Amino acid sequence: MEHTIIFQPSGRRGQVPEGTTILEASRRLGVEIEAPCGEQMVCGKCRVKVMEGNFPKEGITSSMSHLSPQDEKELKVLERKESEENVRLACVTKVYGDILIFVPEGSRTGKQIVSKAARKIKVKLKPAVRKYYVELPEPNLDDPLGDFERLEEALAKDHGLKKLTIDYRALQKLPDVARQSDWKMTATVWMDREVIRVEPGKVETNIGLAVDIGSTTCASYLTDLNTGEVLATESMMNPQVRYGDDVMSRITYCMLNENTGLKELQGTIIEGLNTMVANAAKKAGFTTEDISEMTVVGNTAQHHLLLGINPEFMGVAPFTPALHASTDIKAERFGINILPGGNVHVLPIEAGFVGADNVGCLLADEPQKRKEITLLIDIGTNGELILGNKDKLLSCSCATGPALEGAQIEFGMRAAPGAIERIKIDEKTLEPTYRVIGNENWSDGKTNMKAKGICGSAIIDGIAEMFRAGILKKNGNVDMEVKSDRIRMGEKGVAEYVLAWKHETSIDHDIVINQKDVRAIQLAKGALYSGCVIMMRKLGVKSFDRLAIAGAFGSHIDKVAAMLIGMYPDCPLDKVEYVGNAAGDGARIALLNIDKRKEANEVARRVEYVELALEEDFNDRFGEAMQFPHMVDEFPHLKDILPPVK
Repeated sequence: MEHTIIFQPSGRRGQVPEGTTILEASRRLGVEIEAPCGEQMVCGKCRVKVMEGNFPKEGITSSMSHLSPQDEKELKVLERKESEENVRLACVTKVYGDILIFVPEGSRTGKQIVSKAARKIKVKLKPAVRKYYVELPEPNLDDPLGDFERLEEALAKDHGLKKLTIDYRALQKLPDVARQSDWKMTATVWMDREVIRVEPGKVETNIGLAVDIGSTTCASYLTDLNTGEVLATESMMNPQVRYGDDVMSRITYCMLNENTGLKELQGTIIEGLNTMVANAAKKAGFTTEDISEMTVVGNTAQHHLLLGINPEFMGVAPFTPALHASTDIKAERFGINILPGGNVHVLPIEAGFVGADNVGCLLADEPQKRKEITLLIDIGTNGELILGNKDKLLSCSCATGPALEGAQIEFGMRAAPGAIERIKIDEKTLEPTYRVIGNENWSDGKTNMKAKGICGSAIIDGIAEMFRAGILKKNGNVDMEVKSDRIRMGEKGVAEYVLAWKHETSIDHDIVINQKDVRAIQLAKGALYSGCVIMMRKLGVKSFDRLAIAGAFGSHIDKVAAMLIGMYPDCPLDKVEYVGNAAGDGARIALLNIDKRKEANEVARRVEYVELALEEDFNDRFGEAMQFPHMVDEFPHLKDILPPVK
């Protein structure tokens, strides 16, 4: 049996089988609802309101009785007032009759603002794909040699290419192209061994696409393979976020939906990639078929999900991936809309959750070629660390979770319009000022800033400022003895600091940073810091020479605020470098030089992976790192900023 479900304000409607959750129905109908916890019923971001009554215009009668009853777990997430006002969690509520659903603004997935800029990279041009112009002798009765053999002889004679093969689709087009062009044509050849395209006349256009698939953000760079120039950039929020913000949520989804989960997640990311392919090609004035090759980086889970490989076994000890080495696959094999015979090169994996994205960082930043010791932190939902130099390299993965990017935070959201992105707090008055994405002005406490929530850079700012102003103690507790109207006990009995009053927001609610938010950030920063100090111990060093912060999100973090809460050990602030999307830069390097692909495989096997969970002192180091900025470690470079110990 099927029932009608209608979503407002989008107006989307459709029929869904009985027992379908509201969230699943929204996905089928293309209605974006936040679900960062992967349907684990813990984040509460998927709140929707059930509209009851007879709706003649829509042709349905909507009732709470048409839905599955609330259970104890859902009631714990929702406030009593919300339950009385017909608010439900979309991830768990099942449909058993016709229903009209209103999706409030706070539950709608906004278009994320992501960094698109491509940094200049230095790399010798040696792409896998090259264009070769040839003029073939026309066949006759005395010389009836086949079209491909004729092309093969010309490429050998004019360009020294031997033992060539030809892609099936290129072979299909060869006879027509040859005769329509009077036997003058351009062959696109991959690795100087396979003809993957034939075009009439002399064609010099030779482009490829480098892609970084992050847990939260995907970025792509359309690149001229002849010059190395970036022709267009395209970024988007990873569409898999609808199945959970972190990789473990997505792995869990696959495990719980063993017949369809993996296929859904693979199809979702390929659909996203194809959207970026089409947009980038259109922006630069090309067709998608003009893209001859794609290189891809991503963490181990994203690698498996893209390739349609069951990620279940890397989710449990000993966290073994299906493949370490790089791999090459025809684009048409898994539906990526570039040149069908074009190659998709996926860079190698290191170990555990440290994947091809980390290898991309190594290609871009090259700590393995430096004498000085580098600590490279790729900050994201799955934090990855590299420590070392040309003599030795260590890496580890930190389960930072999505809190640093705004998830698991009461009013957290992605970096979309309406998100608070910067925060300052006056030490004397304890009054905040903040800036919202989409508005260049700072708040004044009176103007409606139309704030919708808090993104990752702001939650770090906010907690650092609360600590500096004395609102938070060293252990992270809100100091309720501090006198301010903004410090209060919330409706659920949780201490909170009011960042924006109701009249300053677009969600008809005060926006606060509460004690649970602080704890979520403490867990995330504690994981990063403990990873740093354990790798320093294993490398036998007490400090490092430079700190490189990578990632689209990492580039927006204030380095003083990050050090103030203890995301990484003390160091001179002038030694902190933002290296942008180093993983994406690594993908571009591999796209432009095939020797770098060999280097990527070599350095991936050279790095020593540290499994933090197996280190005997991990729990101790993690516990110490939970405090601001740390329980025992000193921060001399912050001596003029740190507040008195409480």
